[in-house]
This record gives sequence, structure tokens and C-alpha cells, in this order.
Amino acid sequence: MLAKTSPYPINIKVKEAKGSFIIDATGKKYLDFTAGISVNNLGHQILEVNEAVIDQLQRHTHVMVYGEYQQNSVMNFAETLTSLLPKNLNTVYPLNSGTEAIEAAIKIAKRFTNRHKIISFTGAYHGNTHGSMSVSHNESKKSAFRPLLPGVEFLEWNNIEELDSINNQVACVLLETVQGDAGVRIPSAEFLKTLRKTCSNYNVLLILDEIQCGYGRTGNFSAFTNFGITPDILCLGKALGGGFPIGAVVSDEKIMQCIQQNPALGHITTFGGNPVICAAANAALKKYKELEASLEVQKKGKHIGTLLQHHELVVTIRQIGLMIGIELASSELVERLIVKCREKGLLLFWFLSVPNGFRISPPLSISMEEIELGCSILLNELNTLVEK
Repeated sequence: MLAKTSPYPINIKVKEAKGSFIIDATGKKYLDFTAGISVNNLGHQILEVNEAVIDQLQRHTHVMVYGEYQQNSVMNFAETLTSLLPKNLNTVYPLNSGTEAIEAAIKIAKRFTNRHKIISFTGAYHGNTHGSMSVSHNESKKSAFRPLLPGVEFLEWNNIEELDSINNQVACVLLETVQGDAGVRIPSAEFLKTLRKTCSNYNVLLILDEIQCGYGRTGNFSAFTNFGITPDILCLGKALGGGFPIGAVVSDEKIMQCIQQNPALGHITTFGGNPVICAAANAALKKYKELEASLEVQKKGKHIGTLLQHHELVVTIRQIGLMIGIELASSELVERLIVKCREKGLLLFWFLSVPNGFRISPPLSISMEEIELGCSILLNELNTLVEK
């Protein structure tokens, strides 16, 4: 028997998935407006990814813990990833998931700066392991697991005055470039530029979590491009594997070198950099580079916002690219809407920290016709809720 994360799982019995659709065991098709929470950014069943996996399986799978052997698929993945990033983000440490990337980034920042204080922000969500949970803000999700990591201070998100708390005692400042679980909260460029400058002034490492908002989700490969800044350390996950599990820390080589010695093997991973997963990730990145100009992410996101924003039940829409948060008047309305849309063949999902909100994060490759179909179902069900 499999462990359950919730007493009320969705329980769709998945038979297959392709493009923007998931098909259940009865043959019913569901238009996927969630993409596995921003994992399947290029859609389901990417031919190039499948071919890369088969090719690597015929060569070798796991041969040694990460870092000890040279493996072409891992090096190719790192080369392709860094080609999409600024020059200071030139060194990749592959891991198994986004939350592991956060854990590694915290360790790297402490080791590099020889400091221990960490700054995070209200509304933050960085994962569900102990360190990641420690720098996440939702107390209701973490109080049962205390004590957590000491030395973490939370500042008010998007408040420039709060940045005065950053000083030369701080190892790192960690934030999502665009907050995901908080309901798609988009910061001001002034806030992020001031934060970047403040961190530089005190030799504090700026860590950006783009596990959810990266990989083209906002319209640029890196969300930070929208705000005119560059981090010292970048954390990636979710979509990075093209549907396969992977995370990565990316930084400058001079920073990453700090975990090689004192102590030796300062950060290690058995399955991070798995050659099959890296082959999949590399193929997906190449596919993204090929499609990037034609995806029209901002255009699609704005179209969804235009179709939905004037409905009387919609209280707020926050949107950047195809990362969209919508709030209704109550959590009860959201729950009923999600259930009714699922019955009609449209998959939506809620936020952990915004009970009266739900997310729209379809594959970036979704067509305008599919967007029209999904929004039509959504609007019809919103109208049904009004009638009741």
C-alpha cells in the first residue's frame, strides 16, 4: 500500500498523458491547467526526452555517487543549462529535487561566508525538508515539526524598508523571485534591485528560488530577467527534468569550490546527477531553446487573464507569464469550482497557503485553442456557482 499525503486525494487513475491532456483509465480526457504544479512545462510525453532516456539506458544508468566519475550526459546537461544563464552562474550542482537544491544552497552560503544567519520572507515556500521548511513562512505547515533550523529571520516581503535588517552578520538572503504558494505574488523591480544592492554591499549571498517560477514560466527562462537582477546562487527543480525528478544549484565556480574542502566532501549526493535523468533534462532544455521564441508565454497568460478577470466571482488575478493566481471570495467556492471543473474535464489546483485561491499553470506549449477550451469550462462553472 502506498502512503497517502492527504485523506482526500484526487484519485484520477492515470492511463496516459500527452501534450496538454491527461487520460484516465476510462478514456476520459482532462485538460491540464496545472502541469503537475509547473513541472510539465513543455507538456506531457516529449519525444526528444523519451529518446534521450532510451539512448542513455542503453549506455549505463547509475555508476557512482555524484562527482567521482565523468559522465557525458551530466556534463552536457550542465553545459546546456549554463548556456541559458548569465556568466556568473557557470557551475551546476545537480541534485534530486528542488528542496534538496535549497538545502544545498543554504550549506554553500554558510560555508562560503562563514556566517550562519539567514534572511527569508513572509509568504515564502521553499520545500518540505527540515531546512527548506525552516526558511518557509507558513507556521501552520511547520509547527508540528519544530525545532527547526535556528538563525532564520523573516522580513516583510516586497517592503524595501525591511531590507535595512540585512547586515554583515547575514550569510544569505533567500526568496522566490515570484512567490508561488503565496498565490503568485510578484515583487516590484525596485524591491529586488534594492535587495540585490544591499546584499552586494554586505557581501551577503543572494539566493533566488526559481524552482516553480523558472524555466520559462514567466516568459523568460529565468524569472529574475524580468527584474534586471542576477543572483549569486540559483535554485532550480520541477520543470528542469522535462518530467523527471531533478534539482540543481547554480552559482559561480569560486563560490561552489567552498564545499570541496574543510570539510572534504562538504556536500554529497548519491543519485544527484543521475545520468539517465540528466539526459532527460538536457534533451528538455534543448527543446526549450528550440521552442522559446514560439511559446508566446506572456501572450497566453494575458489572454487567460483577459478572459477571466471580469467575472463577478473573481476577486483578484495575479499573473506573470503562465503563472497565474486567482482568488475568489471564499475557500468553499474554490473547492467547489475545482471539483466541478474536474468533472467537466479541466484540472485546476489550489495553494497550500491561500485557501480562497487557485492556480493556473498549464504547459507553456498549450495552444490558444486549448486555452479557450479550458477558460470556457472555467467560466461556465463560475456561472453555475453564481446561480447557486
